[in-house]
Amino acid sequence: MIKRGIRVNAVAPGPFCTALQVTGGQTPENVQKFGEQVPMGRPGQPTEIAPLYMEVASAQASYVTGQVFGASGGAGNP
Repeated sequence: MIKRGIRVNAVAPGPFCTALQVTGGQTPENVQKFGEQVPMGRPGQPTEIAPLYMEVASAQASYVTGQVFGASGGAGNP
């Protein structure tokens, strides 16, 4: 795959706020507690993870392949 210019990387997010939590994915009680279990004590926001996706997909990361990037609020592997 490398010879064809194909790179495979992944982003492994921990708890992140999305529209799903507030539109029926969680109860209101669970939404209030969402993310409390990670060391940062809160869920991540989309603006905190978007740059990671952009970096992994960019030409600046052309030498990066086979990696998993974690963004889990300090919880280790999500």
